[in-house]
Amino acid sequence: MLLLSRRNLSAFHADRYISRDPGTLTISYGAKILRTFRPHQKALIAAAAALYVATGGFALGQETVDVPPINGYVYTANELGNSISAINLADGQVQTVPVAISPHNIQISADGGRLFAVGNPAMETGHDQHQSGQEAEMEGMGGMEGLLLVYDPARLPQGPLASIKVGEHPAHVVVDQGGSRAFVTLAGQNAVAVVDLAARKVVKTIQTGAYPHGLRLSPDGSVAYVANVEDGSVSILDTTKLTETSRIPVGRAPVQVGFTPDGRQVFVSLRDENKVTVLDTTTHKILAKIDVGRNPIQVFATPDGKFVYVANQGSKEEPADTASVIDVATYTVVATIRTGPGAHGVVTSTDGRYVFVSNIVAGTVSMIDVENRRVARQFLVGTGPNGITFQPQRP
Repeated sequence: MLLLSRRNLSAFHADRYISRDPGTLTISYGAKILRTFRPHQKALIAAAAALYVATGGFALGQETVDVPPINGYVYTANELGNSISAINLADGQVQTVPVAISPHNIQISADGGRLFAVGNPAMETGHDQHQSGQEAEMEGMGGMEGLLLVYDPARLPQGPLASIKVGEHPAHVVVDQGGSRAFVTLAGQNAVAVVDLAARKVVKTIQTGAYPHGLRLSPDGSVAYVANVEDGSVSILDTTKLTETSRIPVGRAPVQVGFTPDGRQVFVSLRDENKVTVLDTTTHKILAKIDVGRNPIQVFATPDGKFVYVANQGSKEEPADTASVIDVATYTVVATIRTGPGAHGVVTSTDGRYVFVSNIVAGTVSMIDVENRRVARQFLVGTGPNGITFQPQRP
C-alpha cells in the first residue's frame, strides 16, 4: 500500500478534486478520506487516487464504511508536528494549526467554550512522553518549563487566549466541571500543578508518585486519579483540599486511568504488562487484571458504562494497531479492533455511538462504530497525534 507524506492534511466528503487555497490541492473519493497536497505533487495525487479507488483503502490497511453525517468536533494534540488538528465530523474536514508547544495532551472544557493543550516548548520534533525520566534527562528535556495553552476552539488559527507556565515536563491536563481550575501532571517534578484559570497561574503543586502521566477527574469531580509511570502506582488527589490522600500500587508502568460513569471503578493501563488493572474506588482494592494488546496507553469508558476501550500502541520498533474492548461486567476482552499503527489516545462521543482513537505512527484518527465494532472512518491529521478530545458541538 502506498504511503505518502503527512503534511498539510485534510479530510472531507466529496467525489472530485478541489482547490482549497492557492498553495494546496485536496482530494477525496466519495465518503472516503484522502488528504491535501502541494501542487507539485499532482502526479502523486493521481496515482494515489487510482490506487485508493482500486483497493478500497488508502494506506490504512482496511476498508471504512459509510456513516450518516454527525455533529461535533474531535481535536488531537500532534506532538511530533507541534500542532493541533480539529476534525469537523459534519463534513469531514480537518484543520491543522501550528502551536508554540509540542502538545502531548488536549482537553475540551465541559461547556465546549475552551480548549486546553499542554506540552514543552516546541522543538524540531516532539518527544516520547512515555519514556523514563532518566531518558528524558539524557535528551535534555529535564528542567524545561512547560506550558498550558488555552484556546477558543472556534478560533484556533488566531492563537491562544492564554499561555501559562506550569512546570517541568507537563503530560496531561484535565479541567473541572465549572472551568475554573485545571490539573496538569508534571512528570519532571513528580507532581500535579493546580492552575487557577481566571488568574492564569499555578496556585498549588501536589506531590505524587514518580513520573505522573495520565490523570482523570472522578465523575463528581471530588477526586483525581493519577497514573505514576515509574513507581507503578496511582495517586488519589482530593480536589478540594488539594492533597494526595492515597497512593495505590497497581502494576508496571501505569500510563492512564479511566473512570466508569458511575465512578465506582477505575481502569488503569499497564504499558509494560500488556494489561489493564481495575480498581474499586471505595475500597481501593484491585478487582481484576485484564490481558489486552501490546503496550496499552489510554483507556476510556462508554457513556453507558458497559465497555472500556483501550488503545494499544505497541513499541517504537513494533507499533501495535488495535483497540481492545473490555466488557465491564465480566472483565473480559470481547473484541479487538484494528485502528492504525501506534494506537494511543481514545475518547467517546457524548452519545456513545462512536469511539475515536488517535494513531501516533499513522498520523490518523480512527472513528469506531460502537454498535458494529468496526472502523467507520479514518481521518488524516497532523504528525504524531497523541491526546484526543471530543466536543459535541461548538457553543
